[in-house]
Amino acid sequence: MQGVLRYGQLSDGGVRLELTPTTTSPLAITVAESTEMGIQRLICENPVIIFSRSSCYMCHVMKRLLSTVGVHPTIIELDEDEISAFTVHDVAGTNHHVDGEGGGGRGGVPALYIGGTSIGGLESLVALHLSGHLVSKLMEVGVLRKN
Repeated sequence: MQGVLRYGQLSDGGVRLELTPTTTSPLAITVAESTEMGIQRLICENPVIIFSRSSCYMCHVMKRLLSTVGVHPTIIELDEDEISAFTVHDVAGTNHHVDGEGGGGRGGVPALYIGGTSIGGLESLVALHLSGHLVSKLMEVGVLRKN
């Protein structure tokens, strides 16, 4: 992972982060913690977070869908060694291995977490949205309010 050098607002409402190789950012995994512990900390600290690879089109689609409903998730781009190094445990204690391609929510990246719970990949997010449960889940964790 890399540290944040600077950031700027994007036209779609997201935030562009320019990164430098440092571990001083709260969005970085420090040398004092294991990769698994760092990922778990990030899941707990961010109500909506996507773990992805660089230039992942599925992550872009996930981000666009979430921004359409008014949410701008934290996006963490993992290095290849971080992706293949461990199994992530969500707050409920469910194990999710984060290697391979993860469009279908079978444990790969991109991996979306809402309120510390693994939602899965792009297919799982779209299914949640089409079922009408996405907005209520986002309201439940406090990132959306009733109008």
